[in-house]
Amino acid sequence: MPINKLKTLYFWVLLAFMSLLLPWSQAALIVRPDFMLLVLIFWLIRAPNLCNVGTAWMLGLLVDLAAGTVFGQYALTYTVTVFFAVTYQRRLVLFTGVQQLIYVFSLLLISQVMLLIIKTFAGGHFIGWMYFLPSLSGLLVWLVTMGLGLNTGGRGRAN
Repeated sequence: MPINKLKTLYFWVLLAFMSLLLPWSQAALIVRPDFMLLVLIFWLIRAPNLCNVGTAWMLGLLVDLAAGTVFGQYALTYTVTVFFAVTYQRRLVLFTGVQQLIYVFSLLLISQVMLLIIKTFAGGHFIGWMYFLPSLSGLLVWLVTMGLGLNTGGRGRAN
């Protein structure tokens, strides 16, 4: 296990966690992407030996503690979402950029739907289709990071 990749993973997880703790305004809070899930998906594709379902569960518990929500909702959501990502991980690196975008968007939607189900059972209210805006903004963040050269080894890209 390369120590440089592990340090880089820790750096990105810390950065995602700090972005969760920022004081977001009401409008920005509605569209804020799930940075921690994006980091998990990226590292699952980039270095699956460093990031797996157990990592997702632990980081989900950390996000649960920081967000002050129903304990375990992010842990369950991240675990299930990363499980779906692991299922196609070997094929995902062969996808083109557009295919990866569609797959990442579907993973973000799976996460949002699971959170919605858990929040509904906990007594929350559905705020309408604006609830799914974090999936769209997460897709935009994914596009920007891929544009900056943080590729995941898909076809048609330089590794």
